[in-house]
Amino acid sequence: MYPDVNRDTSGLTHATRILSCDEALVTDLPRPYHPAMFPFEVTHRDGPARRGKLTTPHGCVDTPVFMPVGTCATVKGVTPDQLRATQAQMILANTYHLHLRPGPQVIADLGGLHQFMGWDGPMLTDSGGFQVFSLTQLNKVTDEGVSFRSTIDGATVWLDAPTVIDIQNKLGADVIMVFDECPPLPSDRATLERAVDRSIRWAGQCKEAHHRDDQALFAIVQGGLEIDLRQRCAAALVDIGFEGYAIGGLSVGETHEQMVATLSPTTKCLPQDRPRYLMGVGTPKDMLAAVQAGVDMFDCTLPTRNGRNSQAFTATGYLKMRNEQYRTDDGPLEVGCACYTCQHFSRAYIRHMFNAGEMLGPTLTSIHNLSFFQRFMRRVRELIVENSLARIVEEFPIAANSGDGQEES
Repeated sequence: MYPDVNRDTSGLTHATRILSCDEALVTDLPRPYHPAMFPFEVTHRDGPARRGKLTTPHGCVDTPVFMPVGTCATVKGVTPDQLRATQAQMILANTYHLHLRPGPQVIADLGGLHQFMGWDGPMLTDSGGFQVFSLTQLNKVTDEGVSFRSTIDGATVWLDAPTVIDIQNKLGADVIMVFDECPPLPSDRATLERAVDRSIRWAGQCKEAHHRDDQALFAIVQGGLEIDLRQRCAAALVDIGFEGYAIGGLSVGETHEQMVATLSPTTKCLPQDRPRYLMGVGTPKDMLAAVQAGVDMFDCTLPTRNGRNSQAFTATGYLKMRNEQYRTDDGPLEVGCACYTCQHFSRAYIRHMFNAGEMLGPTLTSIHNLSFFQRFMRRVRELIVENSLARIVEEFPIAANSGDGQEES
């Protein structure tokens, strides 16, 4: 169950106690939710797993969906046309990095992020909150916001909830994220509670600051591995009301088992009629477990990061393309794969590209990896419709593997 966001809570005071999913953290933040241009429909279920459709101003997205990461307004190593050919539906860009360079006003003046980077499909921008976690040596976090040292020139950069929304309004992505604090794992209880309280407060400030009807604002649930904190955060965010809900603060060092144990109790606190987004995940095994817990959206740098480091994903495992065993191998990266790379180039050629230091090696492997992730997620959607998602590990044994690419096919 999740809270009724339309119920009358007048007369209630601010609460700081831990609440169940049937309650909400009552605050003085804005409460009404008004569905706008982003209908989300769940069309099929296989247990908690959902097949759905999210509509955005730049097109419809079939869920569960994997979103390639284009941090600085590019998915590294591939052109927009190559990205489309992988059947990517929706991509992600990073607010923090685009704020530093070239700046949101520059992008706005050039027609917005879609036109700037030549991508005409749906797009999401994250909030910069993850940089609070990943750049801890460069930042100072307070209840009001975060002060960063720029990774480019060392200048002081200030981010708070209204600023983050203003940046994302200027960038113009279809889905934008609230500002949140992502605590590292492990963290003590006090640190996690402080991050939850700040994330709830900042989420309300983000909703107040958001003014574009053509952008959906998603909230982010924090709480580390503490289920009661996750539930309290989720209840408070649902009480405020958003077009979608993300689960943040995972894929930051916890085990697969810890992630799985956290997901189901969290998704059960989120509305059935809103998309659910697990941020920064991940491997086929992690994504499958999350889909089985009711998650709809994913992003990760793995396909291109691993591709640049000579590692290819296949249904049965991982290939390390610098290895000697591929020196005379005239087969494709993956038999039966319809991607551009597999249709035109051999393993031997791709290995040669890497060992010769040629840029084409990372590009070709990234194209294959991106195509593989879309093929995997497409099959997940098909099996949900057939009510047989459990069969996915028979067709994609990689989804039963651990790690982010250590096994050799």
